[in-house]
Amino acid sequence: MADDRSQLRTTFNQVALLYDRVRPGYPEALFDDVVSLSRINPEGRILEIGCGTGQATVPFARLGYPILCIELGKNLATVAQKNLAAYSQVEVRNTAFEDWVIEENAFDLVISATAFHWLDPTIAYKKTALALRSKGAIALFWNEHVYSDASNGFFEEVQKLYQSLAPELVKDDEPPLREKKVPNKTGEIEQTGLFGEVTYRSYRWDATYNTANYLGLLNTYSGHLNLDSLKKERFFDAIAQLIDTKFNGEITKGYLTTLYVAHRL
Repeated sequence: MADDRSQLRTTFNQVALLYDRVRPGYPEALFDDVVSLSRINPEGRILEIGCGTGQATVPFARLGYPILCIELGKNLATVAQKNLAAYSQVEVRNTAFEDWVIEENAFDLVISATAFHWLDPTIAYKKTALALRSKGAIALFWNEHVYSDASNGFFEEVQKLYQSLAPELVKDDEPPLREKKVPNKTGEIEQTGLFGEVTYRSYRWDATYNTANYLGLLNTYSGHLNLDSLKKERFFDAIAQLIDTKFNGEITKGYLTTLYVAHRL
């Protein structure tokens, strides 16, 4: 499993520009909540683990926080540097978090946006805690795919194509999760014994995609990227036909953004 995680987490680097264009951002309310719940002061220093192309970095940079971003993918880091070029207080460092030479007790807040699950769990929490100053905070957040009435049955329909054309990508036969069934990571964080009580927030929203943008989004997912080229072409063509013929060239995807904030003990 560790080998699979190590291999899959590098795939996004292949499509850095596409990733920057089509991957969803995060609700504005989340950034306000991270600032208030973490109690970071205006001069507080932030460490971001797995910044990607900077979708979650820019909102904090706009607030003036000094930020050190750690990003494994060279191409992703290059795009992030371009996106953050206007913010002199932000540095993007191209390395794996596990290999990063830690600055102990140096940060007031550590953030990670839809990336922390890619880290080696035997290292991630301990190293994060060591990087934080006393009473510093960790803020982990993810975009999770959930059921939306606005999808009009698309994801139930497309599941049939997964089963017939790309069964290796089928995790189960169920439609998107309902909000209440999204796994909660509170226990995982608290069980480390490194952080205090976890504050949880969630934000429900929808995003609409035309056919090309939705296929682009799929092409930023690790499993889809690793499909055999001929299989992927056939599979994506079938999805495009489904969207164009039965959903008028446009589909809506439901998201639940989950946020976990806790302070170092």
